[in-house]
Amino acid sequence: MSECRCQSVNLTEWAKTQGVHPQTAYRWFREGTLPVPAQRVGPRTILVGVDANTTPEAIGGLGLYARVSSHDQKTDLERQVARLSAWAAKAGRRVVRVEAEIASGMNGCRSKARRLLADPHVTCVVVEHKDRLGRMNVELVEAALSATGRRLLVLEDGEVEDDLVRDMVEVLTSFCAASTTARGAGAGTWTPPGRSRPPRPSHSKPPSPMA
Repeated sequence: MSECRCQSVNLTEWAKTQGVHPQTAYRWFREGTLPVPAQRVGPRTILVGVDANTTPEAIGGLGLYARVSSHDQKTDLERQVARLSAWAAKAGRRVVRVEAEIASGMNGCRSKARRLLADPHVTCVVVEHKDRLGRMNVELVEAALSATGRRLLVLEDGEVEDDLVRDMVEVLTSFCAASTTARGAGAGTWTPPGRSRPPRPSHSKPPSPMA
């Protein structure tokens, strides 16, 4: 039987060595998403134990996902990928897939996000902010990942406000366009469901009465 060699360090110290804010590491611990084993040994002390015999393959592969809403943010997209890759390297985790795309967070048909989520080799999806994966129903994605033994790892709290404004403008623009199309098709007349549209009034002059 091989000997298990583990080294325990304080959670705060571990977070500093990984380039992660201590509060973020503590949130991961509370949520059960910390990428290494950890245990609370006192009211204010959490020890992180890294098994020296644990290989990246045994832990699982990371899928890194980055997203921005518009093409003029392409530089930020590249920075997101660089920061995610740097975190994975510091954490000693194996990256099996990296996906980056330019698309609205309101759009649920993003091909690269779907491709990453469908990859069975990805056991942990890593994003910089939760809203990078989507603006809506991210909790449902987390639940689906958890049901298959996978998880979502968010490195930083908060949202990207610039992207939020862009996404909301896109939704409002699409809504207004759809509303205008519907008004044009209905000729300005609303008909309750299940009822036929009343005939349009005739503007022609009535025939003259016979003499």
